[in-house]
Amino acid sequence: MAACFWSRSVACRGVQRPSAVGQSTADVSNPPAQRSFEVQSQHWKFQKAMTDSPAFSDDELEHALRLAANDVSKRPDFYKKLVASSVYIIARSDARKEGGGTMNGGETLSIEKWLKGDGTPVIPFFSSLAALQRALDTEKENVRLPARSFFEMTRGDFLVLDPKSPYGKEFFPNEIATLLATGVNLSPEQHTMAQQTQVLLGQPANYPTKMVESLKAYFETRKEVSRAYLALMHDLSRANPVLVVGVEIDGEDQQILREAGVVAADSSPHGEAVDICRVNHLEKGLSEYFSRQGNPFYERIRKPNVLATLFGSRSN
Repeated sequence: MAACFWSRSVACRGVQRPSAVGQSTADVSNPPAQRSFEVQSQHWKFQKAMTDSPAFSDDELEHALRLAANDVSKRPDFYKKLVASSVYIIARSDARKEGGGTMNGGETLSIEKWLKGDGTPVIPFFSSLAALQRALDTEKENVRLPARSFFEMTRGDFLVLDPKSPYGKEFFPNEIATLLATGVNLSPEQHTMAQQTQVLLGQPANYPTKMVESLKAYFETRKEVSRAYLALMHDLSRANPVLVVGVEIDGEDQQILREAGVVAADSSPHGEAVDICRVNHLEKGLSEYFSRQGNPFYERIRKPNVLATLFGSRSN
């Protein structure tokens, strides 16, 4: 499923791609200026203790959203900041006479839903108070609460971040569930090959330049990644050939592979499926192929240890 961001110059269209069961797509191709919502009269009440303090400021989250809308390699960082931040919602607390302010533990909320043009109900939420005010024609009550608490309260709902702003993001219910569980919005689909499965490996004739450049930019932010490789694999048990990205990692790999999967999925050509795997030079199969071809598209340049060089020169 394509991540539905939008920016001033880029309209977002849902793209069908192989994904976990339950994922869905939707056409959200209208640019921001054409997005319209109707307020739904029904409000929902939630009871939730909220004691978390945000790790990032409103400006940091809004800045991260802007970067993610225009640069696929920045999206893992955006999701990380989003879950650790506080957000604003159009809501009324039964515990206070006037709206506004940060939620206290145990308050009951009435949260406003909007209707999209196709009748789909969504809950708007905002990265900053300024973004909320841009979306409203008249003043409405609002509250600020930790994003994680908001996501947990609204499980199963469609959400939209910063509607009517130059940059924004739509979230499907399964994206939120995956975000809470893994820190990213896509859940990888596991594919296990049967023993002695024959596959054809080579380089793609149509090189996925955009995806490769996005992955290179992301890997530069993760010092654990030493090399990355690309291949086109035709597994006879699958209908079509798939791109495979092999990543050589020092240390823990699961989160890096998840985040690399997000970058690859949002930048692969024509929404094609992409497999992500860890390269282990002691293993056969894909790892052996990548080790032998010896032509990584990304390789970290190790900077020399200046102190070690200085002390080493003195000892000679």
